[in-house]
Amino acid sequence: MRGKDSSEASDDAPITGYSGIYNADGGLAGEIRYLLGHLFGSVECSLCDITHSPVRRKPEWDRMVARIGVPLVVLHRNELDERLSAAMRNVALPVVVAHHSDGSTSVALTADQLTQLGGSVNDFEHALLAQRRDP
Repeated sequence: MRGKDSSEASDDAPITGYSGIYNADGGLAGEIRYLLGHLFGSVECSLCDITHSPVRRKPEWDRMVARIGVPLVVLHRNELDERLSAAMRNVALPVVVAHHSDGSTSVALTADQLTQLGGSVNDFEHALLAQRRDP
């Protein structure tokens, strides 16, 4: 999914950053709902499993973010600005979105791809870097 206000981005527009979007809401109530839902098996977010251990953010996540060469931020689904929310309207969450120098966005890693990574930060890094080389 690539679009800059619904126009096509050029295929060679460099990636200037990424947004990872959790399939969960932020804030205390959102965190509690996710934790309880996750414990009872009614809610899952494979991006959450990659970035966090049961108690806190994984230190290897922070090290990986520092290595990749462009900003990577993670957001809860209720923290998206209007533009990103509109771009992700029909995209399954969680997802990682690439931001391009021409202002467009594209899906870098889908929900299915994130699930296949099995919570591994190392595998996430390899998948993200591989998609940067193979548009």
